[in-house]
Amino acid sequence: MALAFLINSLLVAVVVVIHHEALNGLFRIGQRLTLHRHLGLLIGVFGALIAHVVEIWLFALGYYYMVHSDAFETMQGNFDGSLIDCAYFSFTTYTSLGFGDIEPLGHLRFTAGLEALTGLVMITWTASFMFLKMQKYWVNRQNGDAR
Repeated sequence: MALAFLINSLLVAVVVVIHHEALNGLFRIGQRLTLHRHLGLLIGVFGALIAHVVEIWLFALGYYYMVHSDAFETMQGNFDGSLIDCAYFSFTTYTSLGFGDIEPLGHLRFTAGLEALTGLVMITWTASFMFLKMQKYWVNRQNGDAR
């Protein structure tokens, strides 16, 4: 259990740092560049999506390590132990979609729950960030600036 706690804590900490740096970088790009609002929106959305994908793959690597370690149980269902299956499971867990075709066992259940909670927080953090950035465009548009 201590190893699972350590791995999960490390995964969440790295995900939070990655997300912070990604949103901070997007903010800096928005401050430095004068972009058409559509281009700025695309950069923001694609930048956030890239950050989420990196974070999901980080969890996938964590699952892959744990599944192939003797200290943890595996997953059952439509799962062959491959990295791509770990990534698929991570995508469905992070987004809380959860198809249910792959089921974690043992301490991996805790990791899956923690990933779902982390994904929820990161997705809402992104939504808040995008809302605040869009307010700038909405205010500028109301004032007659169509950029």
